[in-house]
Amino acid sequence: MPALSLVALVSLVSTVFAKQLDAHPPQQQHRHWAALCSGNPSNQIRGCDRYGCGAFGADRHSGKEKHAGVDVVCRDGATVYAPFSGRLSGPIRFFHNGNAIDDGVQIMGSGKSLPAGYCVKLVCIHPIRYHGQIRRGQKLGRMLPMQKVFPGITSHIHVENCDHSDPTPLLTPDVPPLPQQDRRWATVCAGNPTNEIRGCDKYGCGYYGAPRRSGKGKHRAVDVICADGATVYAPFSGQLSRPVKFFHNGNAIDDGVQISSSGFCVKLLCIHPIRYSGAISKGQVLGKMLPMQRVFPGITSHIHIENCDHSDPTSNLERGKGQ
Repeated sequence: MPALSLVALVSLVSTVFAKQLDAHPPQQQHRHWAALCSGNPSNQIRGCDRYGCGAFGADRHSGKEKHAGVDVVCRDGATVYAPFSGRLSGPIRFFHNGNAIDDGVQIMGSGKSLPAGYCVKLVCIHPIRYHGQIRRGQKLGRMLPMQKVFPGITSHIHVENCDHSDPTPLLTPDVPPLPQQDRRWATVCAGNPTNEIRGCDKYGCGYYGAPRRSGKGKHRAVDVICADGATVYAPFSGQLSRPVKFFHNGNAIDDGVQISSSGFCVKLLCIHPIRYSGAISKGQVLGKMLPMQRVFPGITSHIHIENCDHSDPTSNLERGKGQ
């Protein structure tokens, strides 16, 4: 190919690509944002600690308010990166008291076709600058010393969409299914990646069909091991519907939620969901494990998972067997 024609072709391709890039906002250019913090490539969201939980919609101020952002785990002093390309504006003061973590910055998405006012606030970080352009994945600043202000908390970047919508789907990276496992559910509980089922303890056994009520009944569910306070994830994509009460006595674990998809539904009990209605994606943070040890001391803490038609969910829960 003549050199002049090659140059013309490259120029044409570059122009078309630039127009396509300009026509899509960052959440469409990159279905998921870049990693925000060094050491946390998957944008892991803070679970629950003595100060509260990091999921979107988690309780704040003793349940009087809800968390309007998402807390992405980030150790003090770690490097922070831009989640998408855009324009910086700040500073952002979250606490308004000048403490050691009262700093942050806002990123306005770049592109001619962006929704008006599309922006994200990143708080508890010190940016290298408060104004100017920045590219996706470029160094944005560093994590501030959160342990000085909240000793023992899971240090994190507070990420808040300016319109108060949920940024969780953009923060969670795509994870391709393992071969022949696309129908299997996601990990349900942090710390139990294979959805290990509770064995037998002094209170009984956790497998489907285990004896109940001195052998007069059968367990029509499966108990997935989950430490008290651990983060709980949606096993599949669907619609959340209503709180589910199992004990009907208001004890510390009498809470749960139902997920429905294409006429199929599952109840997850002994958890506190971040919300009881609305759409949720597979693997998205669903809530937290409740304190089962308070009610049944010495039991293997677990999530009670029950198909609404009382069929056996075990085959859907088995992840990574034989891998």
